[in-house]
Amino acid sequence: MVIVGGGITGSYAALDAALRGYRVALLEKDDFASGTSSKSSKMIHGGLRYIEQGNLPLVRHSLLERQRLRKNAAHLVQRLPFLFPVLSSDGVFDPRLAKGFEALLWSYDLAGGWREGVLHQKLTPQEVLSHCPTFRDGALRGGLMYYDARADDARLTLTVARTAAFHGAVVLNGAKVTEVVRTGRKVAGVGVEVDGADLRVRARTVVVATGSWLREWTGAATEVETPNIRPAKGVHIVVPWLKIRNDCTVTIPVPGRARRATITRWGDTAYIGTTDEDYTGDLDDVHCTREERDFLLEGAATALDTDLEPDDVLGSIAGTRPLVAPPGGKTVEVKRNHEIRVDPDGLVTVVGGKLTTARHMAEQTIDAAQRVLGTSRRCRTKDAPLLGAAGYDPQSIVATGGLAAHFGERYGTQAGVVSTLLASDPDLQQPLIDGLPYRAGEVVFSARYEFARSIDDVLSRRTRARLAARDASGAAARRVGELLQGELGFDDAELERQIDHYLTTIARERDVLTGAAEGAHQ
Repeated sequence: MVIVGGGITGSYAALDAALRGYRVALLEKDDFASGTSSKSSKMIHGGLRYIEQGNLPLVRHSLLERQRLRKNAAHLVQRLPFLFPVLSSDGVFDPRLAKGFEALLWSYDLAGGWREGVLHQKLTPQEVLSHCPTFRDGALRGGLMYYDARADDARLTLTVARTAAFHGAVVLNGAKVTEVVRTGRKVAGVGVEVDGADLRVRARTVVVATGSWLREWTGAATEVETPNIRPAKGVHIVVPWLKIRNDCTVTIPVPGRARRATITRWGDTAYIGTTDEDYTGDLDDVHCTREERDFLLEGAATALDTDLEPDDVLGSIAGTRPLVAPPGGKTVEVKRNHEIRVDPDGLVTVVGGKLTTARHMAEQTIDAAQRVLGTSRRCRTKDAPLLGAAGYDPQSIVATGGLAAHFGERYGTQAGVVSTLLASDPDLQQPLIDGLPYRAGEVVFSARYEFARSIDDVLSRRTRARLAARDASGAAARRVGELLQGELGFDDAELERQIDHYLTTIARERDVLTGAAEGAHQ
């Protein structure tokens, strides 16, 4: 099998196929998780909104998959409390609907939320303020708290891809599939561009898992109907946590919008998001605009007693969700179901869904690919730990705090390899960026063990330095490039090209965010 697309769905499909004993190659044109799978809300959840839509089967599946991830990726997926404040006016919902919303939470608990071991709770106004002391208390009547989970989406995707490679898959980034090759009327492989060379890869079935990019290229034969792809843009901004001081994810109302926003703590920063609008622009050039930044800051300023300003924004992300829907209506109302198609020539396409349900989507996708092959092998990913998860005890690791907790939540039981690497050279123990926990040795580890090829791979996805401190990450670009050069052996011209590319990329991001760039895609 050849799987096209190294996001979370394609990576999990490669792992599933490898565990079933198939020869499988995972090909990604840029880097693993470089598209949607590094720019999500980072929530591993059932989705209360889907209960509101009446989509209880998706919620039930999502909550079951959440618990599988909590077990199979224990170092990457952590439990996270969510807080809904109840206000006398202008809240997330009318206070008269609070009892009805609590009924939704009971449905959520019964659908699978109970697996976290904690049911939802009613909070007094004082308890709400203990979780978020900056919340404006003038109209505060209380709150509702329930439990879901979160994960660094880029590291989760990368770890799934690495686990697929561990189990025998060929895993390659920087490999752009340009065509699906057919013999007669049957799929026979793909054409690929790798490092300037054109290659042919033979395969009896090809899986296309490119998400929103299916809008640009489907690989399907000309006479075949393809799914309706409707990319929806979502953005998050990052601000200093001290401006918020929340210890949970706080849901806030956004004036004039039915869509609510959330604020989640990540270390010394807080993520505020998200928007949900149709996107028709360049899928490889998606950025948070000044209008979107101000929209989120306005929502935060309305809900919180804090002095957040545009200059407080440390970084931002913008990506697209691959909705399977025709044009028309609000994107927020589109169900997040996925779709799998098998063409007469044996091409398999999967699109839609969400981060939480990727394993289940991959299982169904490989089931479909098996039907093309005329074989039947049992899925094994339900109980398959990802690299670093087997034997990992989050309580004992995180309780130690400091660098050990940082390594534990990134590498799990492989943290010892990173620690040994750092111990081999004092220079590798130095911080990459002041105020962030990443160490120089993690760049070396990412080159040796995590498929990192470029400065952007390291600062945008192997670490999240670009998101947490965009401008400071630019100052670290040369050092990261020199560390990569020592590992990968590229010449000085390539080093300078990578530095220039990274600095140009973050400058473009900053210009769109501040409104300095003309023609920003909406």
